[in-house]
Amino acid sequence: MQQYQNYQAPADALAGKVILVTGAGDGIGREAALTYAKHGATVILLGRTTAKLEAVYDEIEQLGAPQAAIIPLDMKGATESHYRDMAATIMDQFGKLDGLLLNASVLGVLSPFGHINLDSFQEVMHINVTAQMMITKALLPALNAAPASSVIFTSSGVGRKGRAHWGAYAISKFATEGMAQVLADEYESSSMRVNVINPGATRTKMRSKAYPAEDSSRLKTPADLMPLYLFLMSDDSKDITGGSFDAQAS
Repeated sequence: MQQYQNYQAPADALAGKVILVTGAGDGIGREAALTYAKHGATVILLGRTTAKLEAVYDEIEQLGAPQAAIIPLDMKGATESHYRDMAATIMDQFGKLDGLLLNASVLGVLSPFGHINLDSFQEVMHINVTAQMMITKALLPALNAAPASSVIFTSSGVGRKGRAHWGAYAISKFATEGMAQVLADEYESSSMRVNVINPGATRTKMRSKAYPAEDSSRLKTPADLMPLYLFLMSDDSKDITGGSFDAQAS
């Protein structure tokens, strides 16, 4: 595991690859998009806030990296039809999809199990589970059109061991781990690999919402996590599938 967390990627590790990143407007998604672009990928930026996506697009332009693409889409309201149309556009423009980083998710409300609000629970499950299924399902033809594609789901420590008061979020991440395992098993003999990353405690807006009194300066930044994100998206991991990885040393 340690070698993946310290992975050193060649500058052209992702040259010629087309990679879609959800939640690309800020936090880990933004950092991953920039990192993939720096290493030669054409990055498709998906998120709900156009202004944030445009800011990342401009940063990629300034790097002199391949021109990015923007898909403004709110996963809360998007339907299967939206995802199918998106997938068709990607196939028309690029002919394949080499990588999919499913980074976008919502925390919901942290509360005792007996106080879980049904509407909040359903929103968390929709964005963190149902939407992830719909987008991945729609993109399977594009992923299978690539010589060696990588799908990365995002989990959490509470998606492996339940924790009091984490309710909907924890349940959604257990479901994420299961979805990735199902997909990895189905496509084990194909050119598509499927893995999961647990980012761990990271300096993001979601973390500060969950732990408002925490000293964020003591946390790893999204940039600190990128070696693993690069490894699993590069061809150096093409024989690895069905894994659940920690981005930080325990």
